[in-house]
Amino acid sequence: MAGACLGFAWTLLDYKTEKFVIAKNKKVGILFRLFQLSVIGYLIGWVFLWKKGYQEKEGAVQSSVLTKLKGVTLINSTTGPQIWGPEDYVIPPQGDQVFFIVTNYIETPNQRLGLCPESHRVPDGQCEQDEDCPEGEIVSAGHGLKNGRCINTTGTCEIYGWCPVENSFKPTEALLRRAENFTVYIKNFIRFPKFEFSKSNVLNTGNSTYLKNCTYDEDHNPYCPIFRLGDLVSWTGHTFEEMAVLGGSVGVAIEWNCDLDKDYSLCNPQYSFARLDGHADRSGTSGYNFRYTQYYKDGSGDTYRTLYKVFGIRIDIMVNGQAGKFSIIPTVINIGSGLALMGAGVFLCDMLLIYLMPNSSFYREKKFETDKGRGHKKHRDHKDHKDHKDHKDHKDHKDRKDRKDHKDRKTAHHRERRHRKCPAEEQKLTAVTTQN
Repeated sequence: MAGACLGFAWTLLDYKTEKFVIAKNKKVGILFRLFQLSVIGYLIGWVFLWKKGYQEKEGAVQSSVLTKLKGVTLINSTTGPQIWGPEDYVIPPQGDQVFFIVTNYIETPNQRLGLCPESHRVPDGQCEQDEDCPEGEIVSAGHGLKNGRCINTTGTCEIYGWCPVENSFKPTEALLRRAENFTVYIKNFIRFPKFEFSKSNVLNTGNSTYLKNCTYDEDHNPYCPIFRLGDLVSWTGHTFEEMAVLGGSVGVAIEWNCDLDKDYSLCNPQYSFARLDGHADRSGTSGYNFRYTQYYKDGSGDTYRTLYKVFGIRIDIMVNGQAGKFSIIPTVINIGSGLALMGAGVFLCDMLLIYLMPNSSFYREKKFETDKGRGHKKHRDHKDHKDHKDHKDHKDHKDRKDRKDHKDRKTAHHRERRHRKCPAEEQKLTAVTTQN
């Protein structure tokens, strides 16, 4: 167990290095090159050219909006003809990024505190007998307090409140039909604090009469900040005549997308327009209206008022923006990301080559090689020395044996030659031996 743990500990100290193997496999090679081209195309086309990944970005734009309306119109109301100007139809009058323009209204003049029948449009004010109108009870969604009496001619309770009650009907046409020719001047100041960059949407032309004569047009005057009210509505896909009757809500989006690596004059706003009050139909959910009153005193000091239910167009000006400027940090980060994707391609192709291809075992053997390292050098040296010594001893023994065999063969051959060269001497020696 201890040996296994020690062996595992030693493996943690192993160092792995890459071994490059050129695989003559066209399929994997083509796949790898296609992957590389895709990564390069993504990095250059999408990251750097489209998304400008070499830039540091700031999206927290600081903005201020000032508005001013101009235009007058003639109104034929129930109290007679009137001339309305911006001080009459713009709420609030000081000019802000959210404002309301009156295009229609219903007037209920000369209301005084007293007793009168509740409107038949109020369900809680309807009755058949006096018991249905308990005295002192507030009419829910009505106009006053119940007086304890049911008025048979109207079928409603008598109330104490501002009388007569509001004229309540649905208008069919707008009183301020000519309001479509009103002009809206939108002045916008923006600042990107990170880059200390500030600008306005008012074009710096040096011509003092430019703003007096221009009107915004997407094609011919895209940088004029003066808008015709009828055009603002039509750019949302609706008509001014329809929206002016019951009102509506229009959003004006000012988008600042500035490339601060380019010239200052090229940073300009883009405008877009949309209707914000939901489905543009004649249902109760569409349109925009509210009520307000004007109070007066008569000659005897009694108070009376005129109630207005006004319909109109609410304008919401929304400013968004983003600025970018070259910075080495995002550039290096995006290049590093691209190189990491390249590494992913190498990994995928390696897995394909050494595990999924028909000759994967051959490629795997060529790809991976184990070197036991310096920790086993002594053991290898001892083994190599022993093998060398054994080989040398074996060779020496073989050489000695070969020399001995050669010497024996040489001696035998010499004796054989001597025997063939001296037969007479042998015969003579034999004869002498016989005589003796």
